[in-house]
Amino acid sequence: MRWTPERLPDLSGKTYAITGGNSGLGLEAAKILTKKGARVVITARSPSKAKEALETVKAHSPGASVDFVLLDLSDQDSVKSAAEALKTACPKIDALINNAGVMQPPETRTKEGFELQFATNHLGHFRLNSQLFEHLEANAARIVPVSSIAHRMYRIQFEDLQFEKKYTPTDAYAQSKLANLLYGFELQRRLAARGSKVVSIPCHPGYSATNLQSAGVGQEGGSKFYRFLYGITNKIVAQKAEHGAYPLVLAAADPTAEPGAYYGPTGIGQARGPVGKSHVDPRALDQDVARRLWEVTEKLVGPFFPS
Repeated sequence: MRWTPERLPDLSGKTYAITGGNSGLGLEAAKILTKKGARVVITARSPSKAKEALETVKAHSPGASVDFVLLDLSDQDSVKSAAEALKTACPKIDALINNAGVMQPPETRTKEGFELQFATNHLGHFRLNSQLFEHLEANAARIVPVSSIAHRMYRIQFEDLQFEKKYTPTDAYAQSKLANLLYGFELQRRLAARGSKVVSIPCHPGYSATNLQSAGVGQEGGSKFYRFLYGITNKIVAQKAEHGAYPLVLAAADPTAEPGAYYGPTGIGQARGPVGKSHVDPRALDQDVARRLWEVTEKLVGPFFPS
């Protein structure tokens, strides 16, 4: 499969919500979707950056319908407020793309005491999807967890999930991206068991040049070493952010996308190349680990499905 956005049908009347849509992959996905006629609502932590993104999308797709909702995924109160705002802004949501993330920041704890990467990349999206579940169910929506080739670099460290004993930025990031994929597959199994109309379709962008690497490794104060390293590799190895967004759009909007599949680049190392069904590391297929992660996550942020 060599998927490109030209395969998309007209998306007029469709609405897509994208976390972290103010830059990088989320912004590129918004541009592609609006170009096909869809309405897009992005979330962002910064109103000013979100407004700049809206202007960029409108310049790319004149007449585009695009809005934003304030969201900080590392803050559980913000997640709850954003979910309510998204319900108001979007009478229906056809797909919710779990794109936002932070990568390799200095050790940081959220106000709830969670490690920042696990809180933002996994816990925040789990809670947001949960808060929106009935709204998504009413519209037979798709949930699109965005993982990474980094998912194969570590494991779920249940004995020290929040890296309180020893914090390693890269290991913590890899754990969070493995969590995204384990969650995406487990979510689909649970949705199917419930007979839900909602489906989960995970994906990853390969190695794409975005400000996740270049603008402070995910946040202000990121490692100078990583900024230097990615400044080089982004130029010689990475693909354009637009191409990295293709798997997100495929999973969210292509009628042929399969529930429970994993879409991304299929070239060497799945870093770039033709987009299709991508490689999954065996540790992401461990259903026992996935069930345990789900149970632990519910203990941390509450049950996923309404009782």
